Amino acid sequence: MPPRRRRSRKRQGKPEGKVQAWLPVASFGNPDWFKPGENTWTTNAAAAKLVRDPASGAEMLHLQWAEGAASPKVELTSKAVTRDWSVDLAAPGTPAALTADERRVNTAATDLIPTSGIVRETSDRIVAGKGDDLQKVHAIFEWIVENTYRNAATRGCGIGDIAAMLKSGNLGGKCADLNALFVGLVRSQGIPARDVYGLRVMPSHFGYKSLGAGSDIVTKAQHCRSEVYL
Repeated sequence: MPPRRRRSRKRQGKPEGKVQAWLPVASFGNPDWFKPGENTWTTNAAAAKLVRDPASGAEMLHLQWAEGAASPKVELTSKAVTRDWSVDLAAPGTPAALTADERRVNTAATDLIPTSGIVRETSDRIVAGKGDDLQKVHAIFEWIVENTYRNAATRGCGIGDIAAMLKSGNLGGKCADLNALFVGLVRSQGIPARDVYGLRVMPSHFGYKSLGAGSDIVTKAQHCRSEVYL
């Protein structure tokens, strides 16, 4: 498949003080279905370089303009190659084993995705009587489908504060909320899982607008999905 391009433009008028910007670039890679490519940019910034967050691995273009610079602007183009990918859970393959560090990262609690307290208690109730990891993950997935809902009034993609969701009983939200809840419930069972954030760049083959991009303009096509290691 030809590389897909994502172009970001940022312009600010009449800035005060020192202006900086951090623009995300395609940094996630999976040999089965996604390969990040080249990033190029044009800007009037005094300094621009790619930086990586050591905790999450997310990569960004960090820009700094001179204090008082007029009309800071930047145009960033990211290339990536992607393809359709599916897994038959009835006949799983033999994925590469996770390293100890990968397992630690993908089972760890975070500020917004705790794995103890009400999250663990809820997860234990959901998987009660289930056997292996696949059965537990399937039970959690079905619970998410039956008990949560997309709330169009939620701002942005949501914030993913799953303990607050469970304590309030309000299980509505958007992708960052619902996928984070799934990840937290799975991780609390010691099963590796993670959120994957990105942009929808192709129309959905299933005909769902929310699963794909409606045009080449993907300004509002940010999305979050979850993955689990079995």
